[in-house]
Amino acid sequence: MINETFAVSGKDEYSLDREVNHNHPEHHHGEGLTTHRHVHDEESLRRIVNRLSRIEGHIRGIKTMVQESRPCPEVLVQVAAVRGALDRVARIILDEHLTQCIARAAQEGNIEVEIEELKAALDRFLP
Repeated sequence: MINETFAVSGKDEYSLDREVNHNHPEHHHGEGLTTHRHVHDEESLRRIVNRLSRIEGHIRGIKTMVQESRPCPEVLVQVAAVRGALDRVARIILDEHLTQCIARAAQEGNIEVEIEELKAALDRFLP
């Protein structure tokens, strides 16, 4: 498994594993406020990982364009395409979080904590 660590906006470090294992029984959000089962459909995970792999390849292509001194407008168009692709992945993840994780938290009686954690994540995610 290849593990890459990166910082987002100079804040916390995040780890990206190329092989994703989502069969773990519990998942901790944020500051460890809540623990809930974190189960996602394998097909859904496969689709997200495939999208991220395509984005990763697209970014490598942009890097090559810059190294080859391609015209700036061409590079910017590709950067915009990657941004759009990442936004679509984020939308899919958010959608699944709302339909699966939030729904599960409601059933388990800890919806308030889960919503607060989602708000905190959205504050960091949205400009």
